[in-house]
Amino acid sequence: METDEQQRADAVLMARWVKRCPCFPLRDQDVTLLDYRHCSLQFVPDEVFNHERTLRELYLDSNQIKELPRPLFHCHGLRKLGLSDNDIQSLPSAVASLVSLEELDISKNGILDFPENIKCCKCLAVIEASVNPLGKLPEGFTQLLNLTELYLNDTFLEYLPGNFGRLSRLRILEVRENHLKTLPKSMSRLQQLERLDVGNNDLLELPEVIGSLVSLLELWCDYNKIASLPAGLGRLKQLMFLDASNNFIAHVADEVLGCDSLSDLYLSTNCLTHLPHSIGKLSNLTTLKVDNNRLVGVPASIGKLSSLSELNLSKNDIRRLPGTMGLLRNLRTFNADDNVIEELPQEVSC
Repeated sequence: METDEQQRADAVLMARWVKRCPCFPLRDQDVTLLDYRHCSLQFVPDEVFNHERTLRELYLDSNQIKELPRPLFHCHGLRKLGLSDNDIQSLPSAVASLVSLEELDISKNGILDFPENIKCCKCLAVIEASVNPLGKLPEGFTQLLNLTELYLNDTFLEYLPGNFGRLSRLRILEVRENHLKTLPKSMSRLQQLERLDVGNNDLLELPEVIGSLVSLLELWCDYNKIASLPAGLGRLKQLMFLDASNNFIAHVADEVLGCDSLSDLYLSTNCLTHLPHSIGKLSNLTTLKVDNNRLVGVPASIGKLSSLSELNLSKNDIRRLPGTMGLLRNLRTFNADDNVIEELPQEVSC
């Protein structure tokens, strides 16, 4: 018997053959997938509408399509729709008729907004809308209660709806490269969120609500204007990856070291003059980057980071390294250039 992968590959090949030979007399029930990616199309092919009753997946990515015709939205059984990298400026309100749609990719277009009745697409689980001049989300957007992945990078967002927390099934939220200054308090309801990317925004501080996201595994908050890592982060016991580089961080609260699942900690290009003395509590840490700060020393407890394999201390004001660094038996990559180190401790140099 054919595997699912083989069946999908056969379907893709058939769809490509169909579009080259539209006169081929296929029965309606034969076509569930059509793939027109990278075909230099300016319009949605008429062949699509011949299979509106059976079509489940349609990929029109990387073309020059400007408008979405109304017959497209008669494909009521459509589950996956790929429209990325086109010239589309409007998502018609007729999208509400795609009641079976589970995945929608409209990234890299010129779409100015979501229609309010996007809320009718109740089955939507994945939306990729990055690189569009959206500006804001309609209130109806928060009625998409089955959303698990939402990508809104580079969409000119200045805020998220106050009731954004209704999207309680979200596992991935990316809102990188926007103009966000804070996050709504209702996000505390996102108890299943595993990845949050708020990098390259206008945050002056890490919103307190982030400390409530107890399932968080990855947090990206780089390229903001954050001055400190607050104590609330210490509640994120499952957090494994934290990138807070390129901010104005001068202080890391001791409570942050309660994130004892951390394996990667990036604090490059900040204003740190010292690291917490209890940094050795991060026993699972494998990568620590604190280059391009104002560090004048390194705490002796760093020798307790027995899992550490990469350490970057370059571009600081460090004069001495503690002898305990000789205990870092798993260290494979160590950078400490562009400091004022006078002498290496014997435990390190031998």
